[in-house]
Amino acid sequence: MTNELTPKFNPTEVEAGRYEKWLEADVFKPSGNPDAEPYSIVIPPPNVTGKLHLGHAWDTTLQDIIIRQKRMQGFDTLWLPGMDHAGIATQAKVAARLAEDGILPQDLGREKFLDKVWEWKDEYATTIKEQWGKMGISVDYSRERFTLDEGLSQAVRKVFVQLYNKGWIYRGEKLINWDPKAMTALSDIEVIHKEIDGAFYHITYQIEGSDEFVEIATTRPETFLGDTAVIVNEKDERYKHLVGKNVILPIINRVIPILTDDHADMEKGTGVVKITPAHDPNDFEVAMRHDLPMINMMNNDGTINENGGKYEGLDRFEARKQIVADLKELGQLVDIKPVRHEVGHSERTGVVVEPRLSTQWFVKMDELAKNAIANQTTEDAVEFYPPRFNDTFMQWMENVHDWVISRQLWWGHQIPAWYNEAGEMYVGEEAPEGEGWTQDADVLDTWFSSALWPFSTMGWPDENSADFKRYFPTSTLVTGYDIIFFWVSRMIFQSLEFTGKSPFHNVLIHGLIRDEEGRKMSKSLGNGIDPMDVIEKYGADALRWFLSNGSAPGQDVRFSYDKMDAAWNFINKIWNVSRYILMNAEDVSADAVSSALTKVANKTAGNVTDRWILTRLNDTIERVTEQMDKFEFGVAGHILYNFIWDEFANWYLELTKEVMFGEDEAEKDITRAVLLHVLDQVLRLLHPIMPFFTEEIFEKLPNTSGSIVVAEYPKVRPEFNDDKASEGVAMLIELITAVRNIRAEVNTPLSKAVPMLIKSEHADFLNAVSPYISRFTNPSELTIAKDLAVPEQAMSAVITGAELYLPLAGLINIEEEIARLEKELAKWQKELDLVNKKLGNERFVANAKAEVVQKEKDKLADYQEKFDTVKARIAELKEN
Repeated sequence: MTNELTPKFNPTEVEAGRYEKWLEADVFKPSGNPDAEPYSIVIPPPNVTGKLHLGHAWDTTLQDIIIRQKRMQGFDTLWLPGMDHAGIATQAKVAARLAEDGILPQDLGREKFLDKVWEWKDEYATTIKEQWGKMGISVDYSRERFTLDEGLSQAVRKVFVQLYNKGWIYRGEKLINWDPKAMTALSDIEVIHKEIDGAFYHITYQIEGSDEFVEIATTRPETFLGDTAVIVNEKDERYKHLVGKNVILPIINRVIPILTDDHADMEKGTGVVKITPAHDPNDFEVAMRHDLPMINMMNNDGTINENGGKYEGLDRFEARKQIVADLKELGQLVDIKPVRHEVGHSERTGVVVEPRLSTQWFVKMDELAKNAIANQTTEDAVEFYPPRFNDTFMQWMENVHDWVISRQLWWGHQIPAWYNEAGEMYVGEEAPEGEGWTQDADVLDTWFSSALWPFSTMGWPDENSADFKRYFPTSTLVTGYDIIFFWVSRMIFQSLEFTGKSPFHNVLIHGLIRDEEGRKMSKSLGNGIDPMDVIEKYGADALRWFLSNGSAPGQDVRFSYDKMDAAWNFINKIWNVSRYILMNAEDVSADAVSSALTKVANKTAGNVTDRWILTRLNDTIERVTEQMDKFEFGVAGHILYNFIWDEFANWYLELTKEVMFGEDEAEKDITRAVLLHVLDQVLRLLHPIMPFFTEEIFEKLPNTSGSIVVAEYPKVRPEFNDDKASEGVAMLIELITAVRNIRAEVNTPLSKAVPMLIKSEHADFLNAVSPYISRFTNPSELTIAKDLAVPEQAMSAVITGAELYLPLAGLINIEEEIARLEKELAKWQKELDLVNKKLGNERFVANAKAEVVQKEKDKLADYQEKFDTVKARIAELKEN
């Protein structure tokens, strides 16, 4: 096979058409092997409001890494894709598009408006799938789902009805969060609290039948239109004489009682608190205790309603301005004190949320939460990575409130409840028989259907569904920590309730992607990054490498174009290494590679560098696999990077030139085989992270066949392990590096030959590899012996297992050499102190694995030998 790799890696050329080839080959579908262990993931559904953002790209990249690796390891893998209808966001987007043409949703009516939303869904679902393709995610499209699919809708209705029949879903009038722009209720976790500038308005209320006034303070003066009482603390001596009397609300002149309640804090403000039950959660509780009326003074759109007197029809903030002006004119505005305080904003529309009394549907959370909490102490517990997020989950479940699930929208699952003129209500999976029934106009919170995603997508409520039986519970969920409350927790308690099982075994939590300054990406800051723009410039593989290596689980990551440049450079390095290998091994067959590797393993052929790189490859495979299993993709990437760039490319490839430029054809054949094998294994290790270019190179290797997508993942081959070769080449590399460093210190280029003496107990080995030493250090004379006379004027270095001397008469300053060696002595002393401290820690020695402790002891012996040798050399130079 001829080399077809271009001189420079071009991601656009490599990735073009590759995804379509994978889809045509059906390599992403489950293997169907009944003997294989199933491994399943359901993709966190992006909503259909627009393009993928970097957070979604991070989710999908990490999940694709997991599923690709498991597929290569022989698991029966299913990665099920899908999308979320995103009720509030999508309806708002479509309404905004219609508004551009002067059309309101009400002009169309519910059914025609929904037709427009379905058109939007089809348009943006296509866009998202195209972006998935550019990301290279290996999902099974034959199982693609959407939260408004009929099958999922059936699951939603069944869950609603069952919870209603148990008394865990109810309809009632309660104080809820209201979004005046979207004109819908919001759950607590759809409210984002932001710190904004505001004010405390100090207002006086007159005592009925007297000239006396009480002073109250509020940040929302317009809400006095809905006041139904004033409270004081019964222990507050200042106001005991007023309890049982009434106050007159200014401007609207409504009379309300003065009551006592512990909610009034004598130490806070004036000690007098206005009660607006329909617009404040604390006031609502006070009203419930005292059976107070609840006056809603606001319309759905945030304007003042008929209970607002002359302010009716004004926007709530405009009403505030006029009320403050009127109070000032009446002399009942005492003061305005600026304050910086937190105010709830809608997560979807960004407007200030209004606490508002409303009739809504709720899920009673106490039993569902108890079940989820209890499950975390069983064998079926969900494992969080990092584990600290289990505490986040538990704390939220322990403090969860009833969940308001109705939304005043048209786009979504319409609530399966019907009413007739007789005031009767019917709840069921299907419409009631007979005439005169009208379905509830509200829809369910999007998270209600998303909470069922892991099992509703598998065919539930049909528990005999093949996918449900085979792939549920799912294996791993990957998501950001910002939706643990929104989604993860709800999937857990709903799955436990309806399937009796946790929805997934593992939850891998990642952080947020921030800009280079550490700021959260947002439209307002204009610092967002479109992943498709990044892919167009650098390719998907470079973006995926950055996303997988950017941080540890649970940590935020800063996007950086410098890091993207580094990712591209790394791929280009592997590309060029591959070109070199292909040019030198294009006619090597798979059988020839296998035969050569057997000879190397049996030590009947091959040199020490071949055995070294195969040993290092084994170590890399073992450590990368271990880190991948722990979802430590950054650590795995670091190990891979070091092996590929340093050991394989910078050292082994250079060392092979001693063979490849030589005359021994049999030795060349062995080296070619080892080069091809290591490259093959490197591509397989990299493939889950960087699928496109690894496939491109893999299919050009002369010793491979088929797609790398379904190629076997590398395994440790013990027959390749050779500790002596590993230690020997490590010494060789350390020696060559030391010579280069010494030459640099005295400004002696490699082109100038200089004498070299090496004193070592391993003289036999070093003499055997002397051709490598000569090629990479250019000695004029090379002397290697177990014992030799140390020259007086020489630069020296102590490496593991050897002492190196370069007699550089005329180039060396004895005082400078002593100073250099004293710095080196200090370095070894520091290393000795660190290891001694670790070994002196009884807890470490008692709890660490035996091999870890032994490794530290070996380091101690090595550092001590180097310390003693350098110290002796300093003494020699000082004596002379």
